[in-house]
Amino acid sequence: MPKYVVLINWTEQGVRNFKDSVDRYEAVKQMGDVSFSDIYWTVGQYDLVGITEAPDDETMAAAMLRVASAGNLRTSTMRAFDADEMRAVIARATA
Repeated sequence: MPKYVVLINWTEQGVRNFKDSVDRYEAVKQMGDVSFSDIYWTVGQYDLVGITEAPDDETMAAAMLRVASAGNLRTSTMRAFDADEMRAVIARATA
């Protein structure tokens, strides 16, 4: 299943509700076909970084819209490739 790296920043509302951030994560770590395998609260440019899995880009985009619609965060999502997937990409590029 495709993996994604999600870079997350709190909105003003999210910062005001920071005490609930772990509980909010627990509530959404499994969203239908999308699941968070890891989440990290970070220091620096992003407030959190998540690793997720989803069956396709459309499912992932819909899930991130649902999460963001609560108003606590904004996300930037990147498709991630593991070593086997990257080997397949390289094979296509060199064919």
